[in-house]
Amino acid sequence: MTQSPVRFAILGFGHHAVKRLLPAFPKCELATLSGMWRRDHAAALENCAEFKIPHCFRTREELCSSPDVDAVFITSPDAMHRDDTLLALKSGKPVLCEKPLAMSAAEAEEMNAAARAAGLLFGVAQNFRYNRSLEWMRDQIAAGRIGKPQLARAEYCYPANNSSRKWIVDATLAYGGPIGDVGVHCIDALRFVLGNDVVSVSTLARKDASSGEVEAVASLQMEMTGDVFATVTTSARTPYRSYVEVNGSDGVMYSEGGLTVDRPVQIVVRRGADVEETVTLDNGDGYTRMLDGFAATLRGGNDFAATGEDAIHNMQALDAAMRSWRSGTRELL
Repeated sequence: MTQSPVRFAILGFGHHAVKRLLPAFPKCELATLSGMWRRDHAAALENCAEFKIPHCFRTREELCSSPDVDAVFITSPDAMHRDDTLLALKSGKPVLCEKPLAMSAAEAEEMNAAARAAGLLFGVAQNFRYNRSLEWMRDQIAAGRIGKPQLARAEYCYPANNSSRKWIVDATLAYGGPIGDVGVHCIDALRFVLGNDVVSVSTLARKDASSGEVEAVASLQMEMTGDVFATVTTSARTPYRSYVEVNGSDGVMYSEGGLTVDRPVQIVVRRGADVEETVTLDNGDGYTRMLDGFAATLRGGNDFAATGEDAIHNMQALDAAMRSWRSGTRELL
């Protein structure tokens, strides 16, 4: 493996990049931030000066064709992911794209096929696959710690009305409301810890006066492979909370804050009424581990944890959830 770090450029620089990615890059061993582009070039110049980002590109095309960029991290609004990804791939650049990957599973399949045809690494930024709490739960479940999984639950709630990402309620830019924004994290987290995939989805959701054409609150009931029934609940109208739980034939494992990166989280293993073990883990380096994981794969190391194929399955689950909301019936993937 070469010793030179992989030089990322962020395409679609905004609040997420400032809050999560800028603190993560300096801690990376294999990755560094080389440049960025955002639609407002004057604001981009200010950002680059403030955060000491070496290259401030005037256009997406300039970023994607730059010899100073080894990989493109796409953090633009959902509706732009397809075109941004195809542009980067056409320019010969590997792509790490934010979730949800696209506006439909069909778009996700097109993006993944383009990466395969170009022979380029393509991943989705399901960063919670690099959370130590989910890794620990996955390993314990695989080892049979709670027996055969039967029921699973994931929850992600947040107050979207306070968000600086105003586009997340614009149905022309965002894949739905919290189902696409954070529900996809719940779906992917359950797939990751269980090693199972979604078979069908039944959705209850509602809009409100602030959500426009997208949902504000939703509950998804999912049938998964391995005879597992799972529930995903998400709201854009409550204080922040994340939670992950798996009930098995021999016990239960749950984590309050299981998808949290801002503070250590606790995982509890119970057998009946007895607490068998309590573990506290810190997910604060999750974004750094994701960036280094992509860089390592690009340099010939281990496989990246969230592939284009994973993103396609997640998009198929999201599409089924949206169809179910409209039809009022359970929808197969």
